Amino acid sequence: MNRLTSPPWTIYVDGSCLGNQNVDASTPAAWAVVIVTGDTGLGRGSGSLVEEFAGPVVTDPSAEDFVGAEVGSNNTAELTAFGEALRWLLIEGGGEEAVIRADSQYAGNLASGAWKAKANKALVAHVQELWSAVAALRPISWDHVRAHRGHRWNERADHLALRKANNEPPVPLTFWKPGQR
Repeated sequence: MNRLTSPPWTIYVDGSCLGNQNVDASTPAAWAVVIVTGDTGLGRGSGSLVEEFAGPVVTDPSAEDFVGAEVGSNNTAELTAFGEALRWLLIEGGGEEAVIRADSQYAGNLASGAWKAKANKALVAHVQELWSAVAALRPISWDHVRAHRGHRWNERADHLALRKANNEPPVPLTFWKPGQR
């Protein structure tokens, strides 16, 4: 995609995990989604915020919003963020092009089906099903964004995910500055 033209929807996703070693089902992890229109992808914060939301990685198979994550980890958080972005696109219901921007090559390549899952197989299968459903309705792609480089919307997604993992409210966008965790 030419970075000087923007698709109607640009969605930034990120995940966060507290103590991302020796993870289990109780390890705190969270995901975030930031939806923007008019973004050029150059990292200067172009575009307008449409919506942002975040949530915990759900590891309880009996929970209504369980999507296959067996543990709370950075990888399951990143994959869940992709799934939530894809769900938003399905609910939005339009046919316009969308690009998901993420700092996790792992999650992006698994979500899009470019890589085969070796772990988190149920979660990956669920996210890939969502990707296929969205791809049947509109052009969809993903793009890698380098983490912690001051990119406004990627940093915002990181902020939301970290705050949710810590069970803290986010700083409102009007007061938040990129790099503020």
